[in-house]
Amino acid sequence: MNSSSVPTTLKKKAFNLRLTGWSCFWLQIVGVLASGISLLFVVTGRQLSAQTNPAMGWGIFFAVSGILAAAVSIILAFMYARVGQRLRKSDVVQPPPKSNLIRLVNFGLMVGLGGMLLTLIGSGLTTAVLVAKTISQPPGTTLTDASEAVRALDVFIMVANLNGVAAHFVGTVTSIWLKYRV
Repeated sequence: MNSSSVPTTLKKKAFNLRLTGWSCFWLQIVGVLASGISLLFVVTGRQLSAQTNPAMGWGIFFAVSGILAAAVSIILAFMYARVGQRLRKSDVVQPPPKSNLIRLVNFGLMVGLGGMLLTLIGSGLTTAVLVAKTISQPPGTTLTDASEAVRALDVFIMVANLNGVAAHFVGTVTSIWLKYRV
């Protein structure tokens, strides 16, 4: 059946799903790429550097966990767009069940909140380590232990976690918006 026979309200819902799904998809791709590139710098830098801080390993763990959760969220955003496309071309008598869409949006909301929690924990741990390193350095003196210095690699872990928070924020807001819009 062509899209001209689809009711106007269904067309609006389909348009909202497609536009929101694709917007979320691409914004999260950008956030995950930025986070991944930051972690790539960290991993290659840690292999080249003799001094590594084991406390920063947890920040890396949570950043990677956040990226994996964001990958699931990106797949869900793609599914939103596909459902919108199916709704636009759906049969007037039998559109896809609304309960399936609500379940999908609720799952997207849970993934977004869970991923945001993971990356916020990683950001908090990384911040705590960076603050501890900064406070332990007396002003105007030379460092005797290189592991106490704040390195660019440590900051990249923070950047990776914050980009993960941003990507999950986009996914969570998208799910909330779709929940009330569709």
